[in-house]
Amino acid sequence: MGAGLAIIIATLHGRLSLAVLRTIIVDTAYTSISLYTVLFGALMLSKLLTLSGLAAGVLGLVQSTGLEGIALIMVIMLVFLVLGCVMDSMAIILIFVPLFAPIVVAQGFDLVWFGVIVIVVTEIALITPPVGMNVFVLKAVLPDVPVVRIFRGLVPFIAVDVVRLALLVAFPAITLWLGSTVG
Repeated sequence: MGAGLAIIIATLHGRLSLAVLRTIIVDTAYTSISLYTVLFGALMLSKLLTLSGLAAGVLGLVQSTGLEGIALIMVIMLVFLVLGCVMDSMAIILIFVPLFAPIVVAQGFDLVWFGVIVIVVTEIALITPPVGMNVFVLKAVLPDVPVVRIFRGLVPFIAVDVVRLALLVAFPAITLWLGSTVG
C-alpha cells in the first residue's frame, strides 16, 4: 500500500515519468531477487541442518557444556554480536536462528522473546566497532566524515541499545506484554 500510495503521489506531483517508473521497477526486481536468493539459501541451509542432525548435535554439545538459562543466552548473544560485525543481519538471522532455536526452546525460553533479542543484538552489532557494517554504509553517504568520527558519534546509541537489551533480557515480560494483551 505504501509503494502504491507513493506512486500515486509522485504521479499527481508530476515527478513520475515512464523512465523513472521503469528504473524503479528494475531496481525493485533486482532487490527482490537478491533477497529471495538469500532467503532460499538460508531455507536450504536450515533444511540441511535439520536433516543432517547438526542442530541436534549442537543441542547435545550445548547441554554437555553445562550452560543453562541466561548464561546460555549471553553466549548466543555474543555469537550474534560477533557475527553482526562482519555479516548482514538478514543473513545472520536466516542462517543461525534455525540452529539456535531448538536450544532456546529446550531451555524453556519463549521464541518470540528470543526473536526480539536476536534482532536487537544484530542491530547493535551492525553499528559496533571494529567492522560495523552500517557504519560503512553511512561512510559511503557521507564521504567527507572520517570513520572514527562516525564511530564516536555512535557510542551513545550503542550505550542506550545495550541498556535496552539488558532490560529485555532481565525482564522478558516487556517483550511479551503486548502480545499477551491482544489475544
